[in-house]
Amino acid sequence: MMGPIRLPSVLGSWLSDGLALLPVVPLLWLTACEPAEEPGDPPSGPESAEVSDEPFEVWIVDQADSDHAQGFGGWMYVFDGADLMGEDPGSADAVERLDLAGATSALCQEATGVNPVRPHMLLFNREGSHAVLSFVGSGHVVIYDAATREPLECFRTSEGAGGSRQAHAAFPAPDGSYIVVANQNGKLLERIDTDFARGEFMHNTQATLDLAEGDTPAGLPRQDPELRPDNAPICPVIDEDSRYTWVTLRGGGLFVVDSRATPMRIVAEYDRETVKGNGCGGVQSREMMYLNSGGAPVNLQGAEHEFLHLHGFEVYRFPLSGYGNGTEPNTPAPELVFAADGERDSHGMAPVRDGSRIWVLDRNQDLAEVVDAPSGRHLNTVPLAGELSENPAPDLVDVAPGGARLFASLRGSVPLTGDPHNATGVTPGLGIIDVDEDGVEGRLLGIVHFMNDRDGTNVADPHAVRVRVVR
Repeated sequence: MMGPIRLPSVLGSWLSDGLALLPVVPLLWLTACEPAEEPGDPPSGPESAEVSDEPFEVWIVDQADSDHAQGFGGWMYVFDGADLMGEDPGSADAVERLDLAGATSALCQEATGVNPVRPHMLLFNREGSHAVLSFVGSGHVVIYDAATREPLECFRTSEGAGGSRQAHAAFPAPDGSYIVVANQNGKLLERIDTDFARGEFMHNTQATLDLAEGDTPAGLPRQDPELRPDNAPICPVIDEDSRYTWVTLRGGGLFVVDSRATPMRIVAEYDRETVKGNGCGGVQSREMMYLNSGGAPVNLQGAEHEFLHLHGFEVYRFPLSGYGNGTEPNTPAPELVFAADGERDSHGMAPVRDGSRIWVLDRNQDLAEVVDAPSGRHLNTVPLAGELSENPAPDLVDVAPGGARLFASLRGSVPLTGDPHNATGVTPGLGIIDVDEDGVEGRLLGIVHFMNDRDGTNVADPHAVRVRVVR
């Protein structure tokens, strides 16, 4: 296998969420809503799912700075999917490596007067013609021509709560008509109206929804110490009809939003007792929307956030209809299909086997939980630590066409965002997970290692990863 990809040194010392490292605490036991099947030993070589011949690429972003002197930029790698489907995918080379301190930063500097900092989440429109990259530190959203890799437009989110602004995640609607942006610390939900075919994009500030100020349809405060204490949006997950957006909140609770309306409006509200905080994984499968929760950031621990658990996560599934017909909170009710207690943290989720299985990655315990989509039953626990990495810290994840393999961002020893007590790994790079034909078993088959040197320390910190089908 080839050695690490070596990049210019970077600064990478700025922590966008102002987090501090915590000492490791003893591992507690997992609990689930239904008894899990005995996972057994790690599979030595599961029979793989059928491999699709559909051409695709894998894009992954190292959110550590590429301009270490000024503290901005980042690196974006593009891999040919065919190179990642062989027996030794860890030896694959990136076909392109983009320095985000170059053309991307120049575009943002010209458009907003500010350089983009901390590239965090990446998604494609349904056709795969355009990529959308959000910069959580500076609040920028950049739209790319996916074929040429050219940055086309750069927007910056609005100032919100306390004068803050971020762009934690930006999700394009499947119908191509808009992008929903989670302005995390600004506690705003924003929208960019889009026409990808014409190359027309507009930051529609009239559509902005304030998540902290004002009342819900039930006449309750949107942000409230008991109901929803911290309405920083984490991920805005849009349904396949491009009608509703499920907005996860940092402090717990959730809003379902009519994201076509101007301004966007809340059509369902959930409190922190019904939906836990900090979720980011979202998958629509079998006429249901699956969402997770996650561990709490350490910088939120204190008297006003005593309700938050540092560890543990849940997986919920919501119906796709029944919203906006009334004002009763917590309706329609979600179903809790899985819960993990103890030193656990989930971020990424992906569907495999035509959406019949949902893989939920745990970046703290270096494993995946597998849920059956039709029934919601927990099927298996798949360990990912082993010979290739004792602590891979699998974070975000996407799936190859055909579902034979998953591609996960593996965090490094200097996590720049999220929760360092949960998101610290030792092998930063692109992880390739082989999945069996039933979508229940799997193993970490290879790692493409990243190097981002800062004064002799590898500060590479991959986070965003996405599959682009090449049409």
